[in-house]
Amino acid sequence: MSDAEATAWFEEVPLPALLRHARTIYGEAMRHALEEAGYEDVPRNGLYVIGGLALGAGATPLGQLIQDLRISKQAAGQLVDALVVRGYLARSVDEDDRRKLTVTLTVRGQAAAAAQRAAREKVDAALIASVGQDDVDRTRRTLAALIKLGHVGDGKDDDP
Repeated sequence: MSDAEATAWFEEVPLPALLRHARTIYGEAMRHALEEAGYEDVPRNGLYVIGGLALGAGATPLGQLIQDLRISKQAAGQLVDALVVRGYLARSVDEDDRRKLTVTLTVRGQAAAAAQRAAREKVDAALIASVGQDDVDRTRRTLAALIKLGHVGDGKDDDP
């Protein structure tokens, strides 16, 4: 066996490129599912907002969404505005702090989140069938460690 045969293709590809391509697989599957379900008007970063809100319990502070997106406040505001106008989110004043706004999923947003989740779960199942649950679990731990590296010193070491 030659050295070329002994080295798997992915061993030569930088990790950031692998991460980008892997993310694309999920993104395309979720985007396709949304389009098939009639939610083709979800903006690009809307997948993150809708999916993130679906995982959370209740309302999420708008400021937290902006921080998590790592985009400018103006861009985040425009994204939230688009999701509100298109019927995916409802915006309201935070009952505990009237200076803050919160956003929640509407019925339409919940349905879009369900379509997105089903697509993600389908990719997850295919991945598990391909490499096994142990490898997927190991990949999750590895990615969590990488994310944690990005949070060292920012007070978010335990929970990105």
